[in-house]
Amino acid sequence: RALTFLPLRRGVPFPWRCRSGAAWPGAGGRTDGQTGCRSAPLRSPPRCRRRVPLLRQRRAPALREVGGDGAGPVGRGGKMASTAAGKQRIPKVAKVKNKAPAEVQITAEQLLREAKERELELLPPPPQQKITDVEELNDYKLRKRKTFEDNIRKNRTVISNWIKYAQWEESLKEIQRARSIYERALDVDYRNVTLWLKYAEMEMKNRQVNHARNIWDRAITTLPRVNQFWYKYTYMEEMLGNVAGSRQVFERWMEWQPEEQAWHSYINFELRYKEVDRARTIYERYILFTLLVIVHPDVKNWIKYARFEEKHSYFAHARKVYERAVEFFGEEHMDEHLYVAFAKFEENQKEFERVRVIYKYALDRIPKQEAQNLFKNYTIFEKKFGDRRGIEDIIVSKRRFQYEEEVKANPHNYDAWFDYLRLVESDTDAETVREVYERAIANVPPIQEKRHWKRYIYLWINYALYEELEAKDAERTRQVYQACIELIPHKKFTFAKIWLLYAQFEIRQKNLPLARRALGTSIGKCPKNKLFKGYIELELQLREFDRCRKLYEKFLEFAPENCTSWIKFAELETILGDIDRARAIYELAIGQPRLDMPEVLWKSYIDFEIEQEEYEKTRNLYRRLLQRTQHVKVWISFAQFELSAGREESLSRCRQIYEEANKAMRNCEEKEERVMLLESWRNFEEEFGTETTKERIDKLMPEKIKKRRKLQAEDGSDAGWEEYYDYIFPEDTANQPNLKLLAMAKLWKKQQQESEAAEMDPDKDIDESQS
Repeated sequence: RALTFLPLRRGVPFPWRCRSGAAWPGAGGRTDGQTGCRSAPLRSPPRCRRRVPLLRQRRAPALREVGGDGAGPVGRGGKMASTAAGKQRIPKVAKVKNKAPAEVQITAEQLLREAKERELELLPPPPQQKITDVEELNDYKLRKRKTFEDNIRKNRTVISNWIKYAQWEESLKEIQRARSIYERALDVDYRNVTLWLKYAEMEMKNRQVNHARNIWDRAITTLPRVNQFWYKYTYMEEMLGNVAGSRQVFERWMEWQPEEQAWHSYINFELRYKEVDRARTIYERYILFTLLVIVHPDVKNWIKYARFEEKHSYFAHARKVYERAVEFFGEEHMDEHLYVAFAKFEENQKEFERVRVIYKYALDRIPKQEAQNLFKNYTIFEKKFGDRRGIEDIIVSKRRFQYEEEVKANPHNYDAWFDYLRLVESDTDAETVREVYERAIANVPPIQEKRHWKRYIYLWINYALYEELEAKDAERTRQVYQACIELIPHKKFTFAKIWLLYAQFEIRQKNLPLARRALGTSIGKCPKNKLFKGYIELELQLREFDRCRKLYEKFLEFAPENCTSWIKFAELETILGDIDRARAIYELAIGQPRLDMPEVLWKSYIDFEIEQEEYEKTRNLYRRLLQRTQHVKVWISFAQFELSAGREESLSRCRQIYEEANKAMRNCEEKEERVMLLESWRNFEEEFGTETTKERIDKLMPEKIKKRRKLQAEDGSDAGWEEYYDYIFPEDTANQPNLKLLAMAKLWKKQQQESEAAEMDPDKDIDESQS
C-alpha cells in the first residue's frame, strides 16, 4: 500500500485518510515530544472504521518542523524539498535525537513467527484450467514445452529438468518425444545412472521390451561397473521368462570379475531353476578366480561353497572343498572360522576323531589371541562327545593359552615361565618341552647384576634336570650345563650351585675326571666359599685326604678370615690322628689379624685341648684369650673349666678365678656383665661353698635402684625423661663416701615424712602404739 505524506504543523491534528481516499480532518491525537509528530488517536473515527495512518513512529522517519509560513518542510540548508512534477513532496530523513532502546524489543524470530501465523507470504493456489477443445490442448502443450525448454536452456546440466520434461511427455503418451528427450539428456551426461534407469523403466512400463533391452545393453556397455544395471537387466529377462537370455547376461557380467554378491546372485539364479551342476560350475569358476586372479581371497567364500555341497547332500565334495581351503590358506593365513566350519561339518557327519584332530591342528598353529572362538567351540565339542581325558586336554590348552599371553606380555617374567614349563612337562612330549625351555632360556636378563639372574639361572637347572631325569639324555644334559656355564659372566659374578650340580652329574655318570675338572675350573675362574666346601666334601666322600689338605690350603689362602674353614681343617687333621698338625693349624688361625668369628675359633681350640686332656695348655689358652678380651663369658667359662678339671684344688682355683674376674671387672662400664659374674659365683658358692663364703658373696651383690635421665632428640631438643635401673655395688660404696652420705640423707628424709604423717593423724599413731 502506498502511504500519502501530508505536511504537518505544530499543534495540527494528525491527518488520517480512508481507503476511499477521503481524509478525516477531525481525528485528534497526542503530540510526540521528540519528533513533533502526533500519534494515532485513541478512539476510532466515526465515519470510516477502516483507516490507514499516513505515518507511524516505528516505520516512517520523523519529519522536521515546518517553516513559519507553512509552505512546507525545511531542509538542512533551508531549501524546500522538491519532488517531481505532479507528485507530492517527500520530506528528508531527520536525525533521531533519542537513541535509547525501546522498552519493548522486537526480535527477528518474533517477526518471522508473526509472518508465519498471519500467512502473509502464502500464495493462493493457481486456478484450475479446463481444456475443452484441441486448440486449447495444443496451446497448453506449447506453453509447457516452452517452459521446459527454457529451463533446459538456462542450465543443461540439471538432469532433473530433463527427467521432469520426459515424464511429462510420457504422461501425455508422447513416447517418441519422451524418448527423444532422454536421448538428448544422455548426450549431455551419459554417466548419470538415474537417467539410464528412468529411461529403461519408461520403456518397460510401456511394454517396449526390445527398446528396454537396447537401453540396458547400451547402459552395461557404457558403464559396466554399475551393478544396478546388471541386476535390473537380469531381473527383467527372468520376469519375461527368458532364462537363457538372463544366463547370457550373467555370463557377460562375470567376465568383468564383479564383487562377491554378483557371483552369489548368479548361483541363486541357477538354484531357482534346479541347476545344481551349473551352480557348482559357477562356484568352481569363482574359486578359480580366487586362486589365480585373487579377486576375493576370503574364507567365507570357501565356507559358502562347502555348505552348498553339504546342503545338496554331496558330503564328499564338501569335505574336499574344506581340504582345498585349508591347503590354499596354509599356515601363514590361517583363519579360525574355516576350521570351526570344517569341524562342525565333520561333527554333523559323526566323525568325532576327525573333529578332534582339526581342532588340535588349528589350536597349535593359530595365534592364541585369534583363536578364542575356536577354543570355545572345541570346549563345547569335548563336553558333548569327549571323555575325561579330552576335557583335561581342553583345560590344559586353556592354561597354555594364558601362560602364552603372560610370557608374551613380559618375556622376563620367569615365574610365568616356571608355571608354563611345569604344565607342559606334565602333559606333552619331549620335543615340545624342549622348545618351551629353549624359548625360556633365550630371555637373558638385560643387566649383568646377580639379583636379576637369580631366577633366570633356575631355568637352566630345571632344563638340565629334565633332560637327565625325564628325557634320560646324558649328552644333552652335559650340553645344557656347559652352555649355561659359558653364558654366565664369571668375571662379575657366578653361581656355585650350577658348578656343583654339573660336577655331581658327572659323578653320577661315573666320569670323575670331568667332575674334578669342572670344580677346578670354577675355583680358578671364580673362587667362592661354597665351591671350596663342595669340592672338599666331594674329595672327603672319595677319601682323598691329600687332595682335601691341598684344597683347604687353597681355601685358606683365598679366605684367611674364615674361621669355619680353619676349624674344619683342624677337625680333619684330628680325625686323621695328626694332633700336632691340628694344633699348628689352630695356632695359625688365632694368629690371623682378621677373623670373622674369633670367639668360635677360640672355643673350638679350647675344646680341642680339653679333649686331648691338656689342662695346662687349656689354662694358657684362657690366659691368652683374657689378654685380648675381658668378656664375662670368658671368665665364667674359665671358672667352669677349672671346676670340671676334677682335681682337689679345683674349687680353690675356681674361686680364685672368680675373685680375679671380680677385681678385673670393677672398672667395667657394663654393670650387667658384673652382675652376671656375681650371680654365677653365687651359684657356685651355693653348691660347693661354706657359710662364710656364702655370706661374703651376699655382701658383694649389688643394690638395684631406679633412676631417671634426660633424653634428647636428634636435633638437640628435649625429648623427656627416661627411667632405668642401675646397680650400686657395696665395694664401690665403701670407696666413695659421697654415696654413703647420700644414703644417710635418704634415710633422714624418710624419717621426716613418717613423723609428719603421725602428726597429721594422732589417732592412728595411738592405735599403732596400742597394737
